[in-house]
Amino acid sequence: MGGAVSAGEDNDDLIDNLKEAQYIRTESVEQAFRAIDRGDYYLEGYRDNAYKDLAWKHGNIHLSAPCIYSEVMEALKLQPGLSFLNLGSGTGYLSTMVGLILGPFGINHGIELHSDVVEYAKEKLESFIKYSDSFDKFEFCEPAFVVGNCLEIASDSHQYDRIYCGAGVQKDHENYMKILLKVGGILVMPIEDQLTQILRTGQNTWESKNILAVSFAPLVQPNRNDNGKHDTVGLPPCAVRNLQDLARIYIRRTLRNFINEEMKAKGIAQKAPPKRKRRRCRRRRINTYVFVGNQLIPQPLDSEEDERMEDDNKEEEDKDHSEALKPEEPPRNLLREKIMSLPLPESLKAYLTYYREK
Repeated sequence: MGGAVSAGEDNDDLIDNLKEAQYIRTESVEQAFRAIDRGDYYLEGYRDNAYKDLAWKHGNIHLSAPCIYSEVMEALKLQPGLSFLNLGSGTGYLSTMVGLILGPFGINHGIELHSDVVEYAKEKLESFIKYSDSFDKFEFCEPAFVVGNCLEIASDSHQYDRIYCGAGVQKDHENYMKILLKVGGILVMPIEDQLTQILRTGQNTWESKNILAVSFAPLVQPNRNDNGKHDTVGLPPCAVRNLQDLARIYIRRTLRNFINEEMKAKGIAQKAPPKRKRRRCRRRRINTYVFVGNQLIPQPLDSEEDERMEDDNKEEEDKDHSEALKPEEPPRNLLREKIMSLPLPESLKAYLTYYREK
């Protein structure tokens, strides 16, 4: 599934195309997509396909097409502080983007059938926290993943404000999914080849809306144990943050706000990272035709305008090439700089930076 938008050269290019096609429609969703590079979730050797609007699968690792994730993120109507459950959390790509919107006081849980994929998701999450330039620009709700079949969730599990299921749901499992949702919550899942948004309006009332036609692999049916019963899966606990963690959140928030106010007072706008320029191609027009024997052959007719266009194009390419050769300055991490300048023990500075290396 996918192919609804043009392929991009990089992550920003892909997001530009998704915006132009109206798959991404809100600022918060756009920011989350730009902050998480889709290519980082591909295996080495496959990254060239990361910015195409296509699904990708290798063994148990799977990513849906960007246009699908865009529609899901928009349909979930995420807000800070909500609880989210990802049924079939896969690589953790979607859950990580969701965490950027939920913020530090949300709940972000995922359940995935394959243990090797859960390990892969945890590795990608750790890499994002340690190395991504985006991490310090957001307040993050870190996802927690468990291994299991989402059709075997314990009956006494807590309910969630937002739920997404990344596999085809049969009609006889629809009510099972709905029970996991709080009143006022939103569930997004594929039912009968339609990506569907379901709003729980009361204890026994629902509103459904089809979003777009999709094709998903169906949910894997659970196996029965030796007693003929299904094993149950416990979801991660909804833990309350400790005082130490709360202090880190508020210190970082205060410093970030101080930096923003300081830059605003100096009239300095925060710059977005530079985007790669697309090379523009100019084609010469065919101005005349000539007969060669019995054939009519198009013949380009040079003109001063054509020559000027070619000269301009050559100058632009030379300029782009010279700019590409210049080493790019790494973007400054102002939050980290501010933390490291504080008169605090090095161990506390490391804690405030989440032990990041840059």
